[in-house]
Amino acid sequence: MEYVIHAQDLSINYDREEPVITEASLGVHSHDFVFITGKSGSGKSTLLKSFYGELAAQKGILEICGINMQKIGNNKLNLLRRYLGIIFQDYKLIPSWTIEKNIMLPLMIGGFSKSVCEAQAVKLLRHVKLTHKIGKYPLELSGGEQQRVAIARALAHNPILILADEPTGNLDDYSSEVIWGLLKNAREHLGTTVVVVTHHIPSTIGIDYKHLFLDKGILHEVP
Repeated sequence: MEYVIHAQDLSINYDREEPVITEASLGVHSHDFVFITGKSGSGKSTLLKSFYGELAAQKGILEICGINMQKIGNNKLNLLRRYLGIIFQDYKLIPSWTIEKNIMLPLMIGGFSKSVCEAQAVKLLRHVKLTHKIGKYPLELSGGEQQRVAIARALAHNPILILADEPTGNLDDYSSEVIWGLLKNAREHLGTTVVVVTHHIPSTIGIDYKHLFLDKGILHEVP
């Protein structure tokens, strides 16, 4: 596919309110690392929600991983989410499940065998340096550790695209550095396209990236 994300003249609003996003256009290629920044209330999270099908655009063109989001039904939405790994600021882990089972969730939904799910969970816990926490539950971990579990879950099914909404917003500097390192590694070693909504691009990110800035619902590319 030419673009992992292709948007043209995209407008998004809630119910009958004024559009939050107005005529946004962007193209994200395979292996890109993209930051979307803007002031609080500028529409960053709204735009991200449209990428994984939680919000529908009222106008314009939006294609994610080759799927036309304007004509998406439940079957295609389920297919799309096999291509996506989503990371939330508040982690969205299931508190009554162990961290291994949380990581297995995308694979369980995909119908993989128990042995495949378990092996992938152990592999990813090693990758995010949490093997010493096997058997623990989310609320027994620090915020930074919970976010590392959330990243492992997002990577479990080898997604084409990772969408991250303020993934370090609640974390200390050390935990934030670890999270950025994991996202960089996903792009560099797995070939995953990464799109991150954030208030602040870390000065130590150390990779080439695309920077998009939202201002009053209008998307600008920062040179």
